[in-house]
Amino acid sequence: MLRSQIRSGIAHVGLALREPEEFAYRWEAGQVQYPWWVWLSLGLTAVLGTTTYGMTMGLLGGTAAVFQKGLLCTLAAGLAWGIPLPALYILNSLSGARLSAASTLLAALVTTSWGGLAMIASIPINWFFTAAVPQTTFVLLVNLTVFAGVGVAMIDVFQRVMLRLEPSRQAPPTWWLVLVGTIGGELFYFFNLFHFASQTGT
Repeated sequence: MLRSQIRSGIAHVGLALREPEEFAYRWEAGQVQYPWWVWLSLGLTAVLGTTTYGMTMGLLGGTAAVFQKGLLCTLAAGLAWGIPLPALYILNSLSGARLSAASTLLAALVTTSWGGLAMIASIPINWFFTAAVPQTTFVLLVNLTVFAGVGVAMIDVFQRVMLRLEPSRQAPPTWWLVLVGTIGGELFYFFNLFHFASQTGT
């Protein structure tokens, strides 16, 4: 039973990452009812991405920093994605949207899951440049570039998903991801995730 649930979750996450618009639309149209473990799998994909990428942010600080930043990156990202989520549904509904709370949550979850995968794909980039040029300012610029790229990709995915769910709306609520990025930046600063202690003292 558990094995079949895991396989089902992986298969659905694969579809969500390959065709996020179709994945969300099938739920909204009532063509499929995703069980709880599919929702959990989407969330775990985002957690995996933020944790593993966060660990590379601690490479210059030693083993303790690697694990600490992995956990703090996930905590900061989770809070940044979760805090503005009620506002997404409430303000989107007030602006005339007819999406249910579940469909709105699914669109956000698919987007964050996709963002987690993008962060996993960015690990070799951060790892290589951190090892090649172990200077705190340079490493900071590399990480900011990665986060900016992932953010732009998430905005694109979120726009496509929301337009698929409500094609009559010409302005999807991408302000939600801007708010997520703002809160996330503040939390990353608060948790010192952008402070890189170089082993070489530079």
